[in-house]
Amino acid sequence: MLVDSPPEQRAETAPAPPKRQAIRAVGLLVSVVILVVVALASIAIGAKDLPLDQVWHGLFHDSGTYGDIVVGERLSRTVLGLLAGAALGLAGAVLQALTRNPLADPGLLGINAGASAAVVTAITFLGVTSLSGYVWFAFLGAAAVGALVWFLGGSRGATPVRLALAGTAISAALFGYLQAVMIMDDAALGRMRFWTVGSLSSATDDIIVEVLPFFAAGSVLALALARPLNAMEMGDDTAKALGANLNRTRALSMLAATVLCGAATAACGPIVFVGLMVPHIVRSFTGPDLRWILPYAAILSPVLLLGADVLGRIVARPSELQVGIVTAVLGGPVFIYLVRRRRTAQL
Repeated sequence: MLVDSPPEQRAETAPAPPKRQAIRAVGLLVSVVILVVVALASIAIGAKDLPLDQVWHGLFHDSGTYGDIVVGERLSRTVLGLLAGAALGLAGAVLQALTRNPLADPGLLGINAGASAAVVTAITFLGVTSLSGYVWFAFLGAAAVGALVWFLGGSRGATPVRLALAGTAISAALFGYLQAVMIMDDAALGRMRFWTVGSLSSATDDIIVEVLPFFAAGSVLALALARPLNAMEMGDDTAKALGANLNRTRALSMLAATVLCGAATAACGPIVFVGLMVPHIVRSFTGPDLRWILPYAAILSPVLLLGADVLGRIVARPSELQVGIVTAVLGGPVFIYLVRRRRTAQL
Protein backbone atom coordinates (compact mmCIF):
# COMPACT_ATOMS: atom_id res chain seq x y z
CA MET A 1 0.00 0.00 0.00
CA LEU A 2 1.46 3.30 -1.05
CA VAL A 3 0.55 6.18 1.20
CA ASP A 4 0.96 9.81 0.25
CA SER A 5 1.48 12.42 2.94
CA PRO A 6 -1.65 14.38 3.90
CA PRO A 7 -1.38 18.17 3.60
CA GLU A 8 -1.26 18.75 7.32
CA GLN A 9 1.72 16.42 7.69
CA ARG A 10 3.56 17.76 4.67
CA ALA A 11 3.60 21.13 6.30
CA GLU A 12 5.56 19.68 9.21
CA THR A 13 8.69 19.50 7.08
CA ALA A 14 8.88 23.28 7.36
CA PRO A 15 11.16 24.65 10.07
CA ALA A 16 9.79 23.71 13.49
CA PRO A 17 9.36 26.25 16.31
CA PRO A 18 12.50 26.73 18.44
CA LYS A 19 10.89 25.00 21.42
CA ARG A 20 10.13 21.88 19.39
CA GLN A 21 13.63 21.90 17.92
CA ALA A 22 15.07 22.07 21.45
CA ILE A 23 12.90 19.15 22.58
CA ARG A 24 14.05 17.07 19.61
CA ALA A 25 17.69 17.91 20.35
CA VAL A 26 17.32 16.92 24.00
CA GLY A 27 15.62 13.71 22.93
CA LEU A 28 18.54 12.96 20.64
CA LEU A 29 20.98 13.37 23.54
CA VAL A 30 18.83 11.10 25.72
CA SER A 31 18.84 8.53 22.92
CA VAL A 32 22.65 8.63 22.83
CA VAL A 33 22.78 8.01 26.60
CA ILE A 34 20.42 5.04 26.22
CA LEU A 35 22.59 3.67 23.41
CA VAL A 36 25.72 3.92 25.59
CA VAL A 37 23.97 2.06 28.42
CA VAL A 38 22.77 -0.72 26.10
CA ALA A 39 26.24 -1.00 24.52
CA LEU A 40 27.83 -1.39 27.97
CA ALA A 41 25.22 -4.02 28.84
CA SER A 42 26.09 -5.87 25.63
CA ILE A 43 29.72 -6.04 26.74
CA ALA A 44 29.00 -6.93 30.36
CA ILE A 45 26.17 -9.46 29.92
CA GLY A 46 26.49 -12.74 28.08
CA ALA A 47 25.61 -16.40 28.07
CA LYS A 48 28.36 -16.87 30.69
CA ASP A 49 28.60 -14.68 33.77
CA LEU A 50 31.70 -12.54 34.19
CA PRO A 51 32.36 -10.27 37.18
CA LEU A 52 32.49 -6.56 36.41
CA ASP A 53 36.16 -6.32 37.36
CA GLN A 54 36.91 -8.99 34.76
CA VAL A 55 34.95 -7.03 32.15
CA TRP A 56 36.93 -3.89 33.02
CA HIS A 57 40.22 -5.80 32.87
CA GLY A 58 39.35 -7.30 29.50
CA LEU A 59 38.54 -3.88 28.05
CA PHE A 60 41.64 -2.03 29.19
CA HIS A 61 44.25 -4.63 30.24
CA ASP A 62 43.87 -7.58 27.88
CA SER A 63 46.30 -10.26 28.99
CA GLY A 64 45.03 -13.10 26.80
CA THR A 65 43.24 -14.99 29.58
CA TYR A 66 39.92 -16.74 28.92
CA GLY A 67 37.92 -13.93 30.52
CA ASP A 68 39.75 -11.26 28.55
CA ILE A 69 39.16 -13.17 25.30
CA VAL A 70 35.43 -13.39 26.05
CA VAL A 71 35.27 -9.65 26.72
CA GLY A 72 37.11 -8.96 23.46
CA GLU A 73 34.63 -11.10 21.55
CA ARG A 74 31.72 -9.27 23.16
CA LEU A 75 33.31 -5.94 22.29
CA SER A 76 33.57 -6.92 18.60
CA ARG A 77 30.00 -8.16 18.72
CA THR A 78 28.82 -4.88 20.22
CA VAL A 79 30.67 -2.76 17.66
CA LEU A 80 29.17 -4.77 14.81
CA GLY A 81 25.73 -4.42 16.40
CA LEU A 82 26.17 -0.65 16.59
CA LEU A 83 27.18 -0.43 12.93
CA ALA A 84 24.60 -2.87 11.58
CA GLY A 85 21.79 -1.40 13.65
CA ALA A 86 22.53 2.14 12.49
CA ALA A 87 22.78 0.95 8.88
CA LEU A 88 19.44 -0.87 9.00
CA GLY A 89 17.71 2.08 10.65
CA LEU A 90 19.04 4.59 8.13
CA ALA A 91 18.26 2.31 5.19
CA GLY A 92 14.71 1.69 6.41
CA ALA A 93 14.01 5.40 6.82
CA VAL A 94 15.45 6.20 3.38
CA LEU A 95 13.47 3.42 1.68
CA GLN A 96 10.23 4.48 3.33
CA ALA A 97 10.75 8.03 2.13
CA LEU A 98 11.88 6.92 -1.34
CA THR A 99 8.88 4.64 -1.96
CA ARG A 100 6.43 6.73 0.09
CA ASN A 101 5.50 3.44 1.70
CA PRO A 102 5.50 3.19 5.51
CA LEU A 103 5.87 -0.60 5.22
CA ALA A 104 9.08 -0.41 3.18
CA ASP A 105 12.19 -2.21 4.35
CA PRO A 106 15.20 -3.86 2.68
CA GLY A 107 13.02 -6.86 1.80
CA LEU A 108 10.67 -4.71 -0.28
CA LEU A 109 13.37 -3.90 -2.83
CA GLY A 110 14.89 -7.39 -2.82
CA ILE A 111 18.18 -6.39 -1.20
CA ASN A 112 18.08 -9.11 1.47
CA ALA A 113 17.05 -11.68 -1.13
CA GLY A 114 19.96 -10.67 -3.35
CA ALA A 115 22.45 -11.09 -0.54
CA SER A 116 21.01 -14.48 0.44
CA ALA A 117 21.00 -15.73 -3.14
CA ALA A 118 24.64 -14.73 -3.58
CA VAL A 119 25.65 -16.52 -0.38
CA VAL A 120 23.87 -19.77 -1.24
CA THR A 121 25.43 -19.64 -4.73
CA ALA A 122 28.90 -19.18 -3.22
CA ILE A 123 28.36 -22.09 -0.82
CA THR A 124 26.86 -24.51 -3.32
CA PHE A 125 28.72 -23.83 -6.55
CA LEU A 126 31.97 -22.15 -5.47
CA GLY A 127 32.73 -24.02 -2.25
CA VAL A 128 32.99 -20.91 -0.05
CA THR A 129 32.80 -21.90 3.63
CA SER A 130 34.27 -18.99 5.60
CA LEU A 131 32.31 -16.04 6.92
CA SER A 132 34.85 -13.64 5.44
CA GLY A 133 34.00 -15.12 2.05
CA TYR A 134 30.26 -14.74 2.65
CA VAL A 135 30.67 -11.03 3.35
CA TRP A 136 31.82 -10.11 -0.14
CA PHE A 137 29.38 -12.37 -1.97
CA ALA A 138 26.48 -11.09 0.12
CA PHE A 139 27.42 -7.49 -0.51
CA LEU A 140 27.83 -8.05 -4.25
CA GLY A 141 24.47 -9.82 -4.38
CA ALA A 142 22.74 -6.95 -2.62
CA ALA A 143 24.40 -4.40 -4.90
CA ALA A 144 23.47 -6.35 -8.05
CA VAL A 145 19.82 -6.60 -7.03
CA GLY A 146 19.72 -2.93 -6.08
CA ALA A 147 21.01 -2.00 -9.53
CA LEU A 148 18.56 -4.39 -11.20
CA VAL A 149 15.61 -2.96 -9.26
CA TRP A 150 16.65 0.54 -10.30
CA PHE A 151 16.90 -0.54 -13.96
CA LEU A 152 13.58 -2.41 -13.99
CA GLY A 153 11.90 0.36 -12.02
CA GLY A 154 12.42 2.72 -14.90
CA SER A 155 15.93 4.07 -14.22
CA ARG A 156 15.65 7.78 -15.01
CA GLY A 157 11.85 7.51 -15.00
CA ALA A 158 11.69 5.51 -11.78
CA THR A 159 8.70 6.02 -9.52
CA PRO A 160 7.92 4.66 -6.03
CA VAL A 161 5.36 2.22 -7.46
CA ARG A 162 7.72 0.87 -10.12
CA LEU A 163 10.56 0.41 -7.65
CA ALA A 164 8.33 -1.45 -5.18
CA LEU A 165 6.88 -3.72 -7.89
CA ALA A 166 10.32 -4.47 -9.34
CA GLY A 167 11.70 -5.30 -5.89
CA THR A 168 8.78 -7.55 -5.02
CA ALA A 169 9.06 -9.47 -8.31
CA ILE A 170 12.80 -9.99 -7.94
CA SER A 171 12.42 -11.08 -4.31
CA ALA A 172 9.86 -13.72 -5.32
CA ALA A 173 12.12 -15.07 -8.07
CA LEU A 174 15.18 -15.20 -5.82
CA PHE A 175 13.23 -16.88 -3.02
CA GLY A 176 12.28 -19.66 -5.42
CA TYR A 177 15.92 -20.02 -6.46
CA LEU A 178 17.04 -20.22 -2.83
CA GLN A 179 14.56 -22.95 -1.98
CA ALA A 180 15.46 -24.99 -5.05
CA VAL A 181 19.19 -24.87 -4.36
CA MET A 182 18.89 -25.67 -0.66
CA ILE A 183 16.55 -28.60 -1.31
CA MET A 184 19.03 -30.10 -3.76
CA ASP A 185 22.11 -29.50 -1.57
CA ASP A 186 21.92 -30.64 2.07
CA ALA A 187 25.31 -29.11 2.87
CA ALA A 188 24.20 -25.73 1.61
CA LEU A 189 21.00 -26.04 3.62
CA GLY A 190 22.94 -26.71 6.81
CA ARG A 191 25.30 -23.77 6.37
CA MET A 192 22.60 -21.38 5.16
CA ARG A 193 20.30 -22.23 8.08
CA PHE A 194 22.58 -20.39 10.50
CA TRP A 195 23.36 -17.45 8.22
CA THR A 196 19.76 -16.72 7.23
CA VAL A 197 18.63 -16.41 10.86
CA GLY A 198 20.68 -13.25 11.42
CA SER A 199 23.31 -13.18 14.13
CA LEU A 200 26.05 -11.07 15.71
CA SER A 201 27.83 -14.05 17.24
CA SER A 202 30.37 -14.41 14.43
CA ALA A 203 31.61 -10.82 14.70
CA THR A 204 35.37 -10.41 14.36
CA ASP A 205 37.66 -7.44 14.02
CA ASP A 206 38.50 -8.49 10.45
CA ILE A 207 34.85 -8.49 9.37
CA ILE A 208 34.27 -5.10 11.01
CA VAL A 209 37.26 -3.63 9.18
CA GLU A 210 36.03 -5.07 5.87
CA VAL A 211 32.52 -3.60 6.09
CA LEU A 212 33.30 -0.37 7.96
CA PRO A 213 34.01 1.71 4.80
CA PHE A 214 30.63 0.72 3.38
CA PHE A 215 28.83 1.59 6.62
CA ALA A 216 30.56 4.97 6.71
CA ALA A 217 29.95 5.87 3.06
CA GLY A 218 26.32 4.74 3.14
CA SER A 219 25.59 6.62 6.37
CA VAL A 220 27.07 9.89 5.12
CA LEU A 221 25.12 9.62 1.87
CA ALA A 222 21.85 8.79 3.63
CA LEU A 223 22.15 11.73 6.03
CA ALA A 224 23.00 14.07 3.13
CA LEU A 225 19.75 13.08 1.37
CA ALA A 226 17.47 14.32 4.16
CA ARG A 227 16.59 17.65 2.53
CA PRO A 228 15.90 16.42 -1.03
CA LEU A 229 13.87 13.49 0.31
CA ASN A 230 11.84 15.94 2.41
CA ALA A 231 11.08 17.87 -0.76
CA MET A 232 10.05 14.69 -2.60
CA GLU A 233 7.60 13.78 0.16
CA MET A 234 5.61 16.89 -0.75
CA GLY A 235 5.00 15.49 -4.22
CA ASP A 236 7.01 15.43 -7.44
CA ASP A 237 5.69 18.73 -8.77
CA THR A 238 6.41 20.58 -5.54
CA ALA A 239 9.84 18.97 -5.27
CA LYS A 240 10.71 20.13 -8.79
CA ALA A 241 9.51 23.62 -7.95
CA LEU A 242 11.83 23.60 -4.93
CA GLY A 243 14.76 22.66 -7.14
CA ALA A 244 15.06 18.98 -6.25
CA ASN A 245 16.49 16.65 -8.88
CA LEU A 246 14.09 13.69 -8.62
CA ASN A 247 16.05 11.13 -10.62
CA ARG A 248 19.33 11.94 -8.91
CA THR A 249 17.73 11.81 -5.45
CA ARG A 250 16.08 8.47 -6.19
CA ALA A 251 19.28 7.01 -7.63
CA LEU A 252 21.37 8.16 -4.66
CA SER A 253 18.71 6.91 -2.22
CA MET A 254 18.79 3.49 -3.86
CA LEU A 255 22.58 3.53 -3.68
CA ALA A 256 22.63 4.51 0.00
CA ALA A 257 20.04 1.88 0.97
CA THR A 258 21.81 -0.83 -1.05
CA VAL A 259 25.23 -0.07 0.45
CA LEU A 260 23.87 0.05 4.01
CA CYS A 261 21.64 -3.02 3.74
CA GLY A 262 24.23 -4.94 1.78
CA ALA A 263 26.93 -4.32 4.37
CA ALA A 264 24.65 -5.16 7.32
CA THR A 265 23.28 -8.30 5.68
CA ALA A 266 26.73 -9.42 4.59
CA ALA A 267 28.13 -9.13 8.10
CA CYS A 268 25.16 -10.38 10.13
CA GLY A 269 22.75 -12.12 7.78
CA PRO A 270 19.24 -10.79 7.09
CA ILE A 271 17.82 -9.26 10.27
CA VAL A 272 14.15 -8.37 10.00
CA PHE A 273 12.01 -5.62 11.51
CA VAL A 274 14.81 -3.31 12.69
CA GLY A 275 14.84 -1.15 9.57
CA LEU A 276 11.08 -1.29 9.32
CA MET A 277 9.98 -0.76 12.91
CA VAL A 278 12.37 1.87 14.27
CA PRO A 279 11.60 4.57 11.66
CA HIS A 280 7.91 4.04 12.48
CA ILE A 281 8.53 4.63 16.17
CA VAL A 282 10.78 7.62 15.49
CA ARG A 283 8.29 9.24 13.12
CA SER A 284 5.61 9.18 15.84
CA PHE A 285 7.49 11.78 17.92
CA THR A 286 9.64 13.62 15.36
CA GLY A 287 7.08 14.08 12.61
CA PRO A 288 7.96 13.42 8.95
CA ASP A 289 11.10 15.59 8.84
CA LEU A 290 13.94 13.32 7.73
CA ARG A 291 16.52 15.73 9.14
CA TRP A 292 15.43 14.35 12.52
CA ILE A 293 14.17 10.89 11.55
CA LEU A 294 17.53 9.79 10.14
CA PRO A 295 19.71 10.71 13.17
CA TYR A 296 17.16 9.24 15.58
CA ALA A 297 16.92 6.03 13.53
CA ALA A 298 20.72 5.74 13.41
CA ILE A 299 20.85 5.89 17.22
CA LEU A 300 17.75 3.95 18.27
CA SER A 301 18.10 1.08 15.78
CA PRO A 302 21.32 -0.15 17.47
CA VAL A 303 19.48 0.14 20.79
CA LEU A 304 16.89 -2.32 19.51
CA LEU A 305 19.42 -4.63 17.88
CA LEU A 306 21.83 -4.79 20.82
CA GLY A 307 18.96 -5.01 23.32
CA ALA A 308 17.54 -7.99 21.41
CA ASP A 309 20.99 -9.58 21.30
CA VAL A 310 21.44 -9.24 25.07
CA LEU A 311 17.95 -10.64 25.65
CA GLY A 312 18.76 -13.62 23.45
CA ARG A 313 21.84 -14.38 25.54
CA ILE A 314 19.89 -14.21 28.80
CA VAL A 315 16.74 -16.23 28.02
CA ALA A 316 18.55 -19.25 26.56
CA ARG A 317 21.51 -19.61 28.95
CA PRO A 318 23.95 -21.33 28.77
CA SER A 319 23.26 -21.19 25.03
CA GLU A 320 21.72 -18.21 23.22
CA LEU A 321 19.01 -17.22 20.75
CA GLN A 322 20.19 -15.54 17.59
CA VAL A 323 19.34 -11.86 17.40
CA GLY A 324 17.34 -12.35 14.19
CA ILE A 325 14.96 -14.66 16.04
CA VAL A 326 14.53 -12.24 18.94
CA THR A 327 13.84 -9.22 16.70
CA ALA A 328 11.27 -11.24 14.75
CA VAL A 329 9.48 -12.40 17.91
CA LEU A 330 9.49 -8.92 19.43
CA GLY A 331 8.92 -7.05 16.20
CA GLY A 332 5.83 -8.87 14.97
CA PRO A 333 3.40 -7.85 17.74
CA VAL A 334 4.89 -4.36 18.05
CA PHE A 335 4.63 -3.74 14.34
CA ILE A 336 1.02 -4.93 14.22
CA TYR A 337 0.25 -2.41 16.96
CA LEU A 338 2.08 0.35 15.12
CA VAL A 339 0.37 -0.15 11.77
CA ARG A 340 -3.03 -0.11 13.48
CA ARG A 341 -2.30 3.38 14.75
CA ARG A 342 -3.28 5.77 12.00
CA ARG A 343 -0.72 8.41 12.83
CA THR A 344 2.32 6.16 12.66
CA ALA A 345 1.06 4.37 9.57
CA GLN A 346 1.32 7.57 7.56
CA LEU A 347 4.33 9.27 6.06
